[in-house]
Amino acid sequence: MENFHESYFYINKKLIFETLKNLFGEMKQFYNSKSLLRLSFLFVLLFSVITVVNSCKKDDDEEFQDHLVQFEVKTSAGGVIKTIVTQVGTSQNTMYNTLQTPLNSPWTSGEFFVNSSQAQLNLDANAELPDTDSELIINLWIDGSIVKTDKKVGKGTLVASIDYSFLEL
Repeated sequence: MENFHESYFYINKKLIFETLKNLFGEMKQFYNSKSLLRLSFLFVLLFSVITVVNSCKKDDDEEFQDHLVQFEVKTSAGGVIKTIVTQVGTSQNTMYNTLQTPLNSPWTSGEFFVNSSQAQLNLDANAELPDTDSELIINLWIDGSIVKTDKKVGKGTLVASIDYSFLEL
């Protein structure tokens, strides 16, 4: 029985190592073959093309747009505009009513283009109004339409202000 035990559990190491050697040899041959290189190259090329197409697709979506903008300030009869402050993005412009630079009513900035990436538009004005029913009106025009108005009615120095943002919250 001792003889049976040894022969039953006998493992032919030479056969196992020879089989593994053949298996690894075939795997090595497969990995060294040109078809694997071509397949790998094809996958890398396909991945690169997909990546480039996706990145260009995002560039085509214009997040910001140009808009035609105009500021307007007007008073009723007898009103005198004293100061106008405009701001586009971080660029601020202050105008005072002086003999050299009079601010006549109605005053307009003239049309100009603003990219919506500038985010913020501001218009402030103050005027000296003669009567209790006198008006100071400021308007913000974007793309040919009034998008915001501030109207003040009264006597004395009145201030009107408009703040507008292109950003959607």
